[in-house]
Amino acid sequence: MNQTRVLVAACLFSLFGAALAQSAGNALPNVRARDLGVPFDGTPGPLNAITDVAGVEVGFKTLISGDGRLIVGQGPVRTGVTAIFPRGKNDGRAVFAGYFAGNGNGDMTGTHWVDESGVVETPILITNTGSVGVVRDAAVAWMVEHNHHGQFWYPVTAETADWPLNDIRGQHVSKQDALDALNSASGGPVLEGNVGGGTGMVCNGFKGGTGTSSRKLEAGAGGYTVGVLVQCNYGGQNQLRVAGISVAREMTLQHPCVEKKLDPPAQNWDGSPAPVCNPASASRGGSRERPEHGSIIVIVATDAPLTPDQLKRLARRVSVGLGRVGAFEGDGSGDIFLAFSTANAGADEGNSTAPPYTISNAKVERVQSWKMNALFYAVVQATEESVINAIIAAKTMVGADGWVIPAIPHDQLQKVLAAHGMLKK
Repeated sequence: MNQTRVLVAACLFSLFGAALAQSAGNALPNVRARDLGVPFDGTPGPLNAITDVAGVEVGFKTLISGDGRLIVGQGPVRTGVTAIFPRGKNDGRAVFAGYFAGNGNGDMTGTHWVDESGVVETPILITNTGSVGVVRDAAVAWMVEHNHHGQFWYPVTAETADWPLNDIRGQHVSKQDALDALNSASGGPVLEGNVGGGTGMVCNGFKGGTGTSSRKLEAGAGGYTVGVLVQCNYGGQNQLRVAGISVAREMTLQHPCVEKKLDPPAQNWDGSPAPVCNPASASRGGSRERPEHGSIIVIVATDAPLTPDQLKRLARRVSVGLGRVGAFEGDGSGDIFLAFSTANAGADEGNSTAPPYTISNAKVERVQSWKMNALFYAVVQATEESVINAIIAAKTMVGADGWVIPAIPHDQLQKVLAAHGMLKK
């Protein structure tokens, strides 16, 4: 985006408190929800991220190029890849896992085998809808390159649709991009907002993307850690709840729009001409709601010793956390969740290690089901915070056909929360 367009967009949104920043190479540190005083239940881990679960590593490849009119196959490009290693790049042992779809209008490869065997034997990747195939194949290539045992695998690759910001039909993610995301994975703090697979995503009518959070259980509940990572791309502004408050209804907002009128015009979700950005069009009370055509992918990690049936129960609780931020899992939405446990290493290797197998001597630890309530609640809490973190961290983005998706205005959010006595000092 050139300097003139930066100034135009800045003038449009500075009036309403929205922070403008193109995500590529942005030097500003991510602001997180707790930094603004948003209150949450539960105790986070040291990083408040999925990487608080020991061994979990996360990597990204972010692709941002071009601007102006959408030309399929040329751009503009606003997309990427997110990679998660349950035990890190250097430990290919399988993990017990379970998945659940709140609504299945989306894709997560490899889930038939997760259901059948109860294990994940590969890295987990998230990208855009048009790039699932190349990313899935890159995961196989990565495992071959790193000499993982086995003749074949079923990689877990999920997606959400980064329309209208990205040339999604152009399939700009390459095998090398996915390999770069895999190779970059590490522990420690996790980037949020306009990064990796979340680069071009829209969440609750604001710029969305990648978000993460964690919870540390009390010693009496086992002292386990639960971490969550989301790729958030669903919902409208009026749906959004922060600390239980419908915050957008009390904000004056410039809604998603295009920089200028085009001929033929850029299209809205319903085929109508897209609205042209104009500070005078800012309104109070949230935008005209679009159908629930977005999606969200949620990955849950824990070090609690859970078996696949229990992990499916954990994955189901993601829906409760999404309900706290206003989601209803509409017909057009792909709301797909996967939970895995890093405990019980070596209990069920599947294709992930070479013979001789020690399965006859394997012992499996398992939390008693009646003790899982604290884990359920941790998933709910960390899911809620991950979504809000994704929205808070994301920066205003200009994409294909000049679509402008504004960041949530931090100052207005704080003002609304303060008015309801919900801003944490």
